[in-house]
Amino acid sequence: MSRTLKLAAVVGVITSLPIIPSVAAAENLRVVASFSIIADFAKNVGGDRVDIITLVGPNGDAHVYEPKPADAATVGSADVVLVNGLQFEGFLQRLVEASATKAPVVELTKGGEVLRNTQEGGHHDQDKAAKGEEGHAAEAEEGHEEGHHHHGESDPHAWQSVQNAELYVKNIADAFCAADAAGCDTYRANAQSYGRQLEGLEADIKAAVAEIPEDKRTIITSHDAYGYFEHEYGIKFLAPEGVSTESEASASDVAALIKQIRQDKASAIFVENVTNPRLIEQIASETGLKVGGELYSDALSDKNGPAATYLEMMRHNITTIKGAILGS
Repeated sequence: MSRTLKLAAVVGVITSLPIIPSVAAAENLRVVASFSIIADFAKNVGGDRVDIITLVGPNGDAHVYEPKPADAATVGSADVVLVNGLQFEGFLQRLVEASATKAPVVELTKGGEVLRNTQEGGHHDQDKAAKGEEGHAAEAEEGHEEGHHHHGESDPHAWQSVQNAELYVKNIADAFCAADAAGCDTYRANAQSYGRQLEGLEADIKAAVAEIPEDKRTIITSHDAYGYFEHEYGIKFLAPEGVSTESEASASDVAALIKQIRQDKASAIFVENVTNPRLIEQIASETGLKVGGELYSDALSDKNGPAATYLEMMRHNITTIKGAILGS
């Protein structure tokens, strides 16, 4: 046989062989996370067994996010969809319906203690996150009247308590185990390891708060995103806007807040990475408070920022708060 014919025969054999996908590609779970904080939890649990796509990325505001057509395709091809729940993601119901996804949509706040959103006076009551799907659907319908997104009765910012973050991590591990039984031991071990880091974070936050005199623990932020932090760690937060960044503060709201700031002798005022700083700067000028820095509430920073992970975000926030109050 000539060299040309031999080569042709070899090529024919090679091209007829079945294409075998790489083991990693075959095993990796396709995970969609609704926003950056959840994506970070998922990376810590999933490690290199998961591929994660984040819908609302760093510094993005999930309260007002409008899904792109590509998002429906992304959700449609997912193995697991991780969301906060409690109506935090106002776009979620429409997106899931448009995607026709067969993947489980896992609400990470399920099973935890959630705070009731009363919005008047900034107080929060504790409530059990045990509403059935029908209750959630009814609230969602009410929450989208006239094109506005509201949060209903619950404060959705549950990750602002580290204990709740531990629940998110447990629920993610459960979801990954259900979707990929072969990786379950890995997911459980990763969750346990990350859980120890969360325990260290909790201790650090409590130690930092303990150094702040009790009469100086009232501060101002842009929107009411820190109810769980207040409930858990004893820093009192006042805010001109409600739990959603969509709710604009009226002139009377701002006037009432300024009066309350003077009565409560607020120690510091902060802007947030997901809100327009203009209103906070106005309040600062009228009360004589100096803006003490930027806090991260509903989104991480980009990878080069001070809050690129959940652990970094929470440490940055309490360090910034403590520094502004104590002048260090």
